[in-house]
Formats: sequence, C-alpha cells, structure tokens
Amino acid sequence: MRIGEIITAKRPVFSVEFFPPKTDEGRVQLFETARTLAELELDFVSVTYGAGGSTRDGTVDITTALKDEVGLEVMAHLSCVGETAEGLDATLDRLREAGIDNIFALRGDPPRGEADFVQPEGGFGSAADLAGHISANYDFSIGGACFPEVHPEAPDLDTDLTYLKTKVDAGAEFLITQLFFDNRAYFDFVEAARAKGIEVPILAGIIPVTGYAHTKRICSLCDASIPVELEAAMLAAEGDPEAEFNLGVAYAAQQSAELLAAGAPGIHFYALNKAPATRAVLGALRAAQPWRGARGQSLTQ
Repeated sequence: MRIGEIITAKRPVFSVEFFPPKTDEGRVQLFETARTLAELELDFVSVTYGAGGSTRDGTVDITTALKDEVGLEVMAHLSCVGETAEGLDATLDRLREAGIDNIFALRGDPPRGEADFVQPEGGFGSAADLAGHISANYDFSIGGACFPEVHPEAPDLDTDLTYLKTKVDAGAEFLITQLFFDNRAYFDFVEAARAKGIEVPILAGIIPVTGYAHTKRICSLCDASIPVELEAAMLAAEGDPEAEFNLGVAYAAQQSAELLAAGAPGIHFYALNKAPATRAVLGALRAAQPWRGARGQSLTQ
C-alpha cells in the first residue's frame, strides 16, 4: 500500500527505519527485530541505501524480504550518490517488479573521506531531481527527508525550506525528519514549513537512546543537538548501561507522547536494527494513546 495513502487514512502512524546488515548474524537479528516490532502494528518500515554494489543490492533484498516474509509495508531508500540515472532506474525496476510501492528519495551524503557531494556523471544532483525523475517515470509513493535543526549544508532555515519545497513540488508526498531531541525544534520547523507553503505530512524522527556514547556519535554525524538537560541526565548515569537505556526509553516515550498530543501525524523510529527500546516506547504509546484529543491541527496536514 502507498504510504501517502496510509498517512491520509490513519493517524497517527508508526514506522521504523532499518539498515541492510553486513553479516548473516546481523540479518538474523534484523528479522527477529522486525517480527517483534510487527506485533505492535507498525504501519511501515524503511530500509536505508548505500551507493553501489552489495549495499545497494542489500536494500532491494531486505526490503523485498521484509514485505514477503514478515508481511510489513515497506519503503526503500534511494540515493543519488555514485549512481547514474540508468543505474537508479534498474533498481527502481527491480523494486517495482517486487511489488514495492514506496521510495524515500535522497541525495545522500558524500562518500567517506570526501567533504562535498559531487553529482555523478549521468546522475542526479539533488533529492528533488531524483523525486522528479521518479514521479515522471514511475508510480511510487515518494517520501523525502527534512531537518528540524536545518540541513548542515544550508546557510539558514529559509534557504533550507525553499529547497525543501522544490522536493515536495517534485513529488514528495510526505516528509520524515532527521532525528531530534528538542520538540520545540520540530514545532517551529513545521510552523515555518507551513508558512512556506509546504503542506504534506511531516513525521517526527525519534531515536530512543540505548547508549549515550553511541548516540552522541550518531548526533555528531548528522548535526543533531542533544539538550543540556538530557546530556546532564545521561552523564549522571555514569556509564551504567541499564540506567542509560531506561533513561533513553523514558525520554523518547515522553518526547513522542508530547509530539502526538500536539497533533504530529506519526513517529518514525530510528531503531538501529534492535527491538527492545523501540518496543518499549511504542508499547507505552499504544497503551497511553496520547493522540486522543490532539490539538494543533496544522501539524496533521
């Protein structure tokens, strides 16, 4: 089913991002995680994409298997990095033949060791270009990424939103945010996006902190900030893994509940292919249902 239609028909939606594992053991863990989280009625899952070779093929393989073997609705990430239009079309053709309905169109980060993105010869230079190409030649439901704390390469929020609107105009039916910890960043971002004429649903990207040091490394890679209060609480745990896990779950549950109570259309969990933290947060949300009587209707568009 098309994710754009799922979001229109049902609020809130819950989804999870996975990545293609590099080992047989990792694959077993991923599918155990997927089956565990599927019991909590996920609306869809996404599978990240790596440019070229086995990583790209792994996206197609894992996406297809999650659909066929686990019965989940799926979305494949697709990136411009290192790809020609012809190569991307070959991947899109494989996904279409496998019955996949949804694509997450990304420009992609520069390859490791390179400071700047360089448009591949015969390829695309932006997610908007990729989304436009897919819209013109295929019938996928297209999602796009957005950045509540502003894309690292954008000079300011207005410039970032001006570009984001071109992505939506090119065919993105919904957006998923980069991870964030401060809900005010999301609320302000959505308000600014609406003022810019961006009306598609904006799902909130949440990562339950299961280990502070690891999460801090992830944040440094994507330029996401950790609130001073959360950092202080994590430091107070003094490296105790159980304390960090419990704090991370509690924070993510409270953060998600506030977002949903304010009318956010859904939560997209960055689960890192592991079930326990996301299962705990999603289970708590299913039980409490903070979205009942949600206010802030502008967030649900």
